[in-house]
Amino acid sequence: MPHPTLTPETISAAAAYKPAIGDLSMSDLPISVKVAQKVKQDLRMGREHQQGRINWITTIVMGLFHVGAIAALFCFSWKNLGAFAIMYFFAINIGIGVAYHRLLTHRGFRTPKWVEYFVSACGTMALEGGPIFWVATHRVHHQNSDQEGDPHTPVDGTFWAHAGWILSGRAMHSETALLGRYAPDLTRDRVHVWLSKYHWVPLTATGLLQIAIGTWATGHFAGGLSMVLWGTFLRVTIGLHATWLVNSATHMFGKRRFETRDDSRNNWWVALLTGGEGWHNNHHAHPVSARHGLTWYEFDINYYCIWVLSKLGLAEKIQVAKFDPKNPKPAGA
Repeated sequence: MPHPTLTPETISAAAAYKPAIGDLSMSDLPISVKVAQKVKQDLRMGREHQQGRINWITTIVMGLFHVGAIAALFCFSWKNLGAFAIMYFFAINIGIGVAYHRLLTHRGFRTPKWVEYFVSACGTMALEGGPIFWVATHRVHHQNSDQEGDPHTPVDGTFWAHAGWILSGRAMHSETALLGRYAPDLTRDRVHVWLSKYHWVPLTATGLLQIAIGTWATGHFAGGLSMVLWGTFLRVTIGLHATWLVNSATHMFGKRRFETRDDSRNNWWVALLTGGEGWHNNHHAHPVSARHGLTWYEFDINYYCIWVLSKLGLAEKIQVAKFDPKNPKPAGA
């Protein structure tokens, strides 16, 4: 029998339900709690729920990208640096920060569908999986942040939080039905299902385009290879570590403006690398806010991109957190 569809709101409400479970039979529990418990059993994340072995396909791919990144350092050119910067902006700032995180996961603003699909396609170029996998994993992280079931908490080890959770355990990129219980809004959308299934296509296509442009610009094939080493291999590798630092470093180093139930912190250098995702304590306190940098000195390039979209008439219903600087409290406190 299939499980009832969950919305992010239902999951959060069920997770917050804390009666004396041990004193109740399963039949006495509210249906939302039954469903949430069953989903948590099926979608078990966190180190203790993984299979304890290396995911060799993922590890080999990641290893090859790191080798390519090292090779890129021996073929610098300004053209290659330009390819790196452009691709990094579209993949990490637009794709991950704006699309996957603030738009799809938390719905901090709204865009026309064609804009949503374009920025989501940009997200696939970061080699962080398709939108359904990314969004579902991140929603699980917020539900269980720094507790049992958190996919990538430093409580399970610094390396685990940074990269270990990707390199070992169960790969779920293709398990759309299971992941969809945490991202039902995306599994109902054919475009997001396609992007999740073929998330490697935009990355491959842009890599081939870089080879073509580099060959044309330099007049020889070696120029094309050096451009793809910078625009794809080095860019993806640095982008991965930048994103992973949000999972690891911002739960370990930095300041806490808000007393949240997790260990999230505001970290300026992670914010610099990711375009604003490093203001992580702000984000965990006000997850729906499309703006993570909540003061004038907390630079937030990803929010500025959303602001530009709004001025172009391509973004609306932008959520921005409001708080008392003298007595900052998380949303709902």
